[in-house]
Amino acid sequence: MTKEVTHKSDIEIAQEASMKRIEEIAAQLNLTEEDWEPYGRYKAKLSLDLFDKLKTASEGKVVLVTSINPTPAGEGKSTVTVGLGQALNRLGEKAIIALREPSLGPSMGLKGGAAGGGYSQVIPMEDINLHFTGDIHAITTANNALAAFIDNHIHRGNELKIDPRRIVWKRVIDMNDRALRNIVIGLGGPIQGVPREDGFDITVASEVMAIFCLARDLKDLKKKLSRMVVAYTYDNQPVTVSDLKVEGALTLLLKDALRPNLVQTLENTPAIIHGGPFANIAHGCNSIIATKLASKLGDFVVTEAGFGADLGAEKFLNIKSRYGELKPSAVVIVATARALKMHGGVDKTQLSVENIAALAKGMANLEKHIETIQAFGLPFVVGLNRFVSDHDEEVQHILNWCRERNIPVEIADVWLKGGEGGEDLARTVLNIIETQSNAFEPLYTLDQPLEEKIITIAEKVYGAAGVQFSQKALAQLREFEQQGWSSLPVCMAKTQYSLSDDPKKLGRPTEFVISIRELKASIGAGFIVALTGDVMTMPGLPKSPAALNMDVTEDGKAVGLF
Repeated sequence: MTKEVTHKSDIEIAQEASMKRIEEIAAQLNLTEEDWEPYGRYKAKLSLDLFDKLKTASEGKVVLVTSINPTPAGEGKSTVTVGLGQALNRLGEKAIIALREPSLGPSMGLKGGAAGGGYSQVIPMEDINLHFTGDIHAITTANNALAAFIDNHIHRGNELKIDPRRIVWKRVIDMNDRALRNIVIGLGGPIQGVPREDGFDITVASEVMAIFCLARDLKDLKKKLSRMVVAYTYDNQPVTVSDLKVEGALTLLLKDALRPNLVQTLENTPAIIHGGPFANIAHGCNSIIATKLASKLGDFVVTEAGFGADLGAEKFLNIKSRYGELKPSAVVIVATARALKMHGGVDKTQLSVENIAALAKGMANLEKHIETIQAFGLPFVVGLNRFVSDHDEEVQHILNWCRERNIPVEIADVWLKGGEGGEDLARTVLNIIETQSNAFEPLYTLDQPLEEKIITIAEKVYGAAGVQFSQKALAQLREFEQQGWSSLPVCMAKTQYSLSDDPKKLGRPTEFVISIRELKASIGAGFIVALTGDVMTMPGLPKSPAALNMDVTEDGKAVGLF
């Protein structure tokens, strides 16, 4: 039944939800008590032994949800992901949702919670948006333990001849804290360590997080951790975790976190939430373990990749799909009238005003993301995420634009109506999977030079006229080639707001050049990070953080989380 228009907040809707005990959700997936461990009444950790138990089970179809370039107007990618999963179940399909874990930095910074919205949420949303089952804390601890081991090694005689000026490993914290970007440590005399420059990244941008999400099992996790390059010696040779002999300790700190988390949606659809790398400075996808396990337990997995198709989807398809041996069956490209108007030049204060001209101009951004998904050879549908405040004429304009170009499109009214509002989208997803060809291929081969891979992404995905490498980046390209790292995929670090590396260039900019200022070798994760423009690996808080609206009542209920 259609729900009435409501002004309730997402957290109010979530707190009124009728949740099933986690054992009931596990039973929906035919799991026994040995297959999961409860974390309270409504959360559970799944056993990694399930892979052996399900090794003969066929894998379900993976549906990837991506979007246009995000704006402060909101796109609702997670909301559509949840709503689509609920809708598939309403149509009689066995669908599971696979999402990333929210980071406290953005949750308390710019946008508040990250568990979907309205009547398409994963719950318990308070837990998911805060400490959840402690996975991100475990990743933070492992990362910072490694930093302590490095500094202790130098303090205790520096057998490996680590050059303190060439330590590339940073400490992390899961919060936006610009004051920690550049710091000095070890002050206070000989017993306090060796003074040197250091800095913090946000946890979700760390290589440990990336490895966590790309590892296939505990053995693979340990192998990847051992390969991480943390510093260089005085004669410029890489120093790895295996040189420090601490890969075992790091794996021990992460062993429980590596088990995926099982929760549910407002409509009691099973959801596996695990891992959460940023998509603008990391690869932006939930864990391979979670996606693969969901595909073994269900007929469909609805998952998302962070930000627009120029970031998360590109990395899902060029990086995660390679390492996870995944072949998505379809892609949903989420768009909203509000965001498209911003891409057409409308100020965020004027989004409630009907503006067909701006909307028409902003459609160019959607068009580019469609072209990107087509370049990968994948079937797709545009999911028009409807806001309750949208003007009918604007919604119709988007539908007409798509239909005139034979682009599959459906309205996703999932914020207001939950799974019911996503049934048309679900039917179209099922139809394109059955009727359209799937010629999925990554955009580049691994034997191409790193420079060529970067240029391919910049030109084919961003629409850039070219790429400009700094002298430092050019030197690193030569160095990485000498180290034998040129066969790795590339992870671009770029602003999420624009197809270019300038966050102010909205819509579909042309004739721009992507500037590569620096490269970073994430050898454990298995990719080379290319930092573009002014993108930061430690964000800062806005003038009025979302945290200002957060509180807790005397009876322990969260307020203002979203």
